[in-house]
Amino acid sequence: MKCYVDCRMGEDGLIPRLGNVNMKAILGILAGAGASYGLYKLLRGRGGDAQIDKASPGKSNVTAVQPGSLVAKVSGFNVVSKNDRGNLTTEVASGEILSKSPGSLEPRHLSMLLSLLQSSPNPAERREVLITLGNAAAFTVNQDLLREFGGLHIIAGFLSDPSPDVRVQTLNALNNLSMNIRNQEQLKIYVPSVVQLIEMSPVNSDLQLAALRLLTNLTITDDHQHLMKNSITLLLSLLVVSNEVLQIQVLKVLVNLSSNPDMMDDIVQTQAPASLVLLFDGCTSSDVLLRLLFFVGNLRAWRPSAQVAEALRRQQDSLYCVLLDSSSQFHSRLPLLLSHPDEEIKAQVARLLT
Repeated sequence: MKCYVDCRMGEDGLIPRLGNVNMKAILGILAGAGASYGLYKLLRGRGGDAQIDKASPGKSNVTAVQPGSLVAKVSGFNVVSKNDRGNLTTEVASGEILSKSPGSLEPRHLSMLLSLLQSSPNPAERREVLITLGNAAAFTVNQDLLREFGGLHIIAGFLSDPSPDVRVQTLNALNNLSMNIRNQEQLKIYVPSVVQLIEMSPVNSDLQLAALRLLTNLTITDDHQHLMKNSITLLLSLLVVSNEVLQIQVLKVLVNLSSNPDMMDDIVQTQAPASLVLLFDGCTSSDVLLRLLFFVGNLRAWRPSAQVAEALRRQQDSLYCVLLDSSSQFHSRLPLLLSHPDEEIKAQVARLLT
């Protein structure tokens, strides 16, 4: 069994990019149609897939403080730091926040940034603060501090910010914060809001990608996967219309969910696009195809009773009928992949055929 933490990939996949297409419109079109990597244990104290945004100012690129910048905004505060001997040094201007590396921010810096985030009327400034907080959240100590300061709920409040850039950076910050088990307990209540962002955002947008990365991390363990039960049709529909980068991220979530036997009943009876089988093709990106095969491998580990299987066959647009039932086109397409040039794909196909 395999399970995914978040990663990034490059080019467009089998399905052409649809530009700024709204997911609700796509779901309307698709309505009625239709193994994971070894489960990464998310342990407290591990940074998992936390990411540092290179757009965040760092010590190596400090320039003069510009009037109205974040540095200028916080330069009126004073912070107390310690020297190597552990003694208090003189107070330094907290305008140095953005010149520090993310791992060296003091608790007071984080507190000031949260206050500024709440008070700033400027979307560009909110984005800048969120980038800094997100970078800081790549470190376990800051993940804990931000939770203790109430920062998780403060940051999540900007999921509904009018600015798309602010929403993206909110998701990125929450993604890093979600690499902490105790933080996940607080962040789980925002799963419906994150799913709604995916549904309402343009296909292949940065918003969709950032939201899926967060859901990938929130579904690494079984604890909160049940919150995704009603979102599987959305994920399957997005899978057949998005580019390669988004397809990979969707599949990471699906593979995580399908690694949990308790989720299987909900997964196999969910509505699925019939065109899903077309992705099992040699022209599909190897990275996408391999994850598809892991997903099917997880599904096939599920064994329904004869009565349940018969009931599922009556749901012609169910995932069971599309991929698992003996009448599915999937079974005729699978042997053709034995000639695929990728050895790992061939090995996975061989396992599915046995």
